[in-house]
Amino acid sequence: MFAMLRSLWSYRGFVVSSIRNEFAARFARSHLGGLWMIIHPLTQVAIYALILSNVLAAKLPGIESQYAYALYLMAGMLGWSLFAEVVGRCLTLFIDQGNLMKKMRFPRITLPVIVIGSSLLNNQLLLMAVLVVFALLGQPPSLQMFWLIPLTLTVVALATGLGLILGVLNVFVRDIGQVVPIVLQIWFWFTPIVYPVGIIPEELKGMMDINPMYPIIDAYHSILVYGSAPDLQQTGITTLMALALMLLGLFMFRRAAPEMVDAL
Repeated sequence: MFAMLRSLWSYRGFVVSSIRNEFAARFARSHLGGLWMIIHPLTQVAIYALILSNVLAAKLPGIESQYAYALYLMAGMLGWSLFAEVVGRCLTLFIDQGNLMKKMRFPRITLPVIVIGSSLLNNQLLLMAVLVVFALLGQPPSLQMFWLIPLTLTVVALATGLGLILGVLNVFVRDIGQVVPIVLQIWFWFTPIVYPVGIIPEELKGMMDINPMYPIIDAYHSILVYGSAPDLQQTGITTLMALALMLLGLFMFRRAAPEMVDAL
C-alpha cells in the first residue's frame, strides 16, 4: 500500500495533467463546454420533478415549498451521479486503457486515481450549480453543508472499491461489463432518490437495510433538503463498509495487474 502511495506521489504531475486534458478534450469544439455536465443532470431532475410533483400530485413530507420535489431530486441525484460515474468508468477502465498498460511502464494505480479526480471535478461543478438553484428556490446553504465533505469521501470509497473489483473481473469475464449497467439501473430505482422512503410498503422496507446507498442518499437529503445532520450511525456503518470494499478492490487490483496486462 505504501509503495502504491509513493509511486502515485511520484506521478502526481501525470495524474493532474491527465485530469486537465480529459476535461478539456471532453468539451473540445463545444460552445457550452463544461456546462453540459450541469445541464444533463438538471434536465433529468426537471423531468422527474414535473412528473412526480404535477402529474402524480406527489407530496414530500416535512417541506411546504412548491419546489420540494425538485430540491429532493437534485440532492439525491448529486450523490448518485458521483457513485454511478466512478463505478461505470472503473468498470471499463482497464479495457479502455489496455494499449497504454501494455506499451508503457507507469504505476497502474494512477488510472483509477485519474477517474476519481475527474469524477470529483464533475461532481463539484454540479454541486455549485445545485447550490445556486437551491438558493434561487428559497433554500440557502447552511453550516450543515460541511457534512458533504466526509459524505463525498464515503461515496468515492464505496464506488472505487466496487468499481475496481468489477473492473478487474471485467478484464477476464467480459459479461460483467454488460450486466453491471443493468444492475446499476435497477439499484437506482431501489434507492429512494426519486421517491421518499415513506411510500415504500412495510414488507419491502427491510431491503433498505442491505442497500449501502440508502444511508448515503438519505444523508444527502438530510443535509441539503432538511438542513440537518445525517444519521451518524447509519453513515458510519456505510463508511466502514466502503473502506473495507476499497481495500479489497485495491488488493485485487494489485494482485491481478500483471495478469490483466496479459489478458488484454
